[in-house]
Amino acid sequence: MAQASKILLSLTPSEVAVLKEGVHFLRNKADGKSYILYKEEDTLRACKNMCKHQGGLFIKDIEDLTGRCVRCTKHNWKLDVSTMKYVNPPDSFCQDDLVVEMDENNGLLLVELNPPNPWDTEPRTSENLAFGEVQVRNSQGCLFASVSCLLSKYHELHLPLFLSSYPTLKKLAEKRPDVPIYVGKTERPVFWFLDQSGVKLTNINIVPFGVWQQVDKNLRFMILMDGVHPEMDTCIIVEYKGHKILNTVDCTRPNGGTLPEKVDIMMSDFAGGASGFPMTFSGGKFTEEWKAQFIKTERKKLLNYKAQLVANLKPKIYCPFAGYFVEAHPSDKYIKETNLKNDPDELNRQIRKKSSDISTWTPKPGAILDLKALHSNPFSFSLGISDPPAGTKIFKESWDFDLYLNVLSVAIEDEVFRYPSWVKEYYTWAGFKGYNLVIRVLEQPVPKHLTSDRHSLLDLVIFPTENPPIQWSLEEKVSIMRHVVKHGLLWDDLYIGFQNRLQRDPDIYHHQ
Repeated sequence: MAQASKILLSLTPSEVAVLKEGVHFLRNKADGKSYILYKEEDTLRACKNMCKHQGGLFIKDIEDLTGRCVRCTKHNWKLDVSTMKYVNPPDSFCQDDLVVEMDENNGLLLVELNPPNPWDTEPRTSENLAFGEVQVRNSQGCLFASVSCLLSKYHELHLPLFLSSYPTLKKLAEKRPDVPIYVGKTERPVFWFLDQSGVKLTNINIVPFGVWQQVDKNLRFMILMDGVHPEMDTCIIVEYKGHKILNTVDCTRPNGGTLPEKVDIMMSDFAGGASGFPMTFSGGKFTEEWKAQFIKTERKKLLNYKAQLVANLKPKIYCPFAGYFVEAHPSDKYIKETNLKNDPDELNRQIRKKSSDISTWTPKPGAILDLKALHSNPFSFSLGISDPPAGTKIFKESWDFDLYLNVLSVAIEDEVFRYPSWVKEYYTWAGFKGYNLVIRVLEQPVPKHLTSDRHSLLDLVIFPTENPPIQWSLEEKVSIMRHVVKHGLLWDDLYIGFQNRLQRDPDIYHHQ
């Protein structure tokens, strides 16, 4: 299928004639969509007025003296439209350019080059299903699409649409190490920590994005990348006999915002709040009042964004399923009390209010949704749902923390950490250079072999003679920090999971 072009906005010759140099915010009156046009001498650049982070709207940045930057109203991300690069966070993303063309009358056209939607290749007509042939079930924190093979009524093909952790995968490997697992070809390997984790899976297949993977004559799936974090995040479309299940999990902007419409089932996150920001931050503006208001506003924005996305895509059924995590450890008591979550039922109410023809389903442990039952009587949606017995617990009330803590604590007294030179060696190995930034790391509690006046890793790192303008202070649990260093893990493992306490001056997010 060939690439096509689409005219998004046109300006008349008289409208073009009055364009001054600088940033212009334009709107298509026909569909209400907004665009940004930048003019400088003979140069014209244009883009959609939509932040790459979470789809926020850009406005004029009154703090910018160059006249080239715009600011997102959601999270204050800033875009230099003369280069189409984000300046906050710095060195992060680039905005997608639109093609700017002049027509034969000296009018101006903003054009988007549209590659074909990959899921439209080799289209299939929806076939009739039998009862029990396609079911979605919630089991122990995972969602499975269960497709009964026609070959034998005693066998089922289970497609895990969401697996949460290495302990889960370890249990799977103990029972079936050769189970076929498919992951997208991300820049950052999905299973790069597999060897260190002790998980023995032997049949991992890395597949390209946007290409159908055939399981049998009726069943296929396609993995799509995240538009904001293509190096590590993905979503998936599963199709059986022409019936599609779309699972965006918690992608920030799945497939850049272009997704299949009118699928049978759409599933996504609803809560947010897994990031350490802002609960683990202190100093400056990060008062308890500011945090509370920020969390309240952000959760509301997420609800509105999800509700509008679902309304636009018009799936037959929408299922909010990712976001039920609990900060369970006693040390996370403060986080649990302040990091308020969205309610999936509230999101479903918003969706039904926007689109009465979309059914919604909040899955509970042990619940099953039968696709045939839904198609048989779409006006009686409940007939396709098998709820668990009354009184079934939704959340766990006890946990085996030692399963995780024992693994982390092994690194504390590792011999390498008895030599102060490990700090310099670590940052050299990590490639931390050419960055105008001071990071001060404090291990908590202080390791036994370090004296009280030497527990700051700052003393062990060689810094420039002049203080850079940006300084970070990071307090980290000694077991977490040393586990991350020993195994060469990403600092995401420090940041996501509320394991740290952060201060930064000035308050600037650095993508790198």
